[in-house]
Amino acid sequence: MVTYHLQDTDFQFKHKMLNNRWLKMVAESEIKRLGDISIIFCSDPYILEINLKYLQHDYFTDIITFDYCEANRLSGDLFISVDSVRENALFYGTEFEDELNRVIVHGLLHLIGYDDHSEQQKKTMREKENYYLAMRQSLLK
Repeated sequence: MVTYHLQDTDFQFKHKMLNNRWLKMVAESEIKRLGDISIIFCSDPYILEINLKYLQHDYFTDIITFDYCEANRLSGDLFISVDSVRENALFYGTEFEDELNRVIVHGLLHLIGYDDHSEQQKKTMREKENYYLAMRQSLLK
């Protein structure tokens, strides 16, 4: 089950049902199943606090993923900074909602087991993101 939460932001996420259907499809495409996924929308200061407290990283980021997966059951917390997503959308010249969906699927791909430390891993992650973003678009038709 996917749940949505707010921390230190008044952002309102729309399309929860569509998003849940999409994330289930992503999981199933990767031979996984959705467990308990919490998506926590927050501010830059809040995500910085999480980054410092749990990862000892003193910088802003758009997402922090905490993995609680067991076998093929995907469970975890996705902390998403709405502020950073907005900045990234401006920087990359994309719509906020498109960038937000990319960050959400990026977090789920981490839970599935994909990483993005090396250049090859980053390339694979981007290809997967693009593939699943296209899949999401097909749900809108």
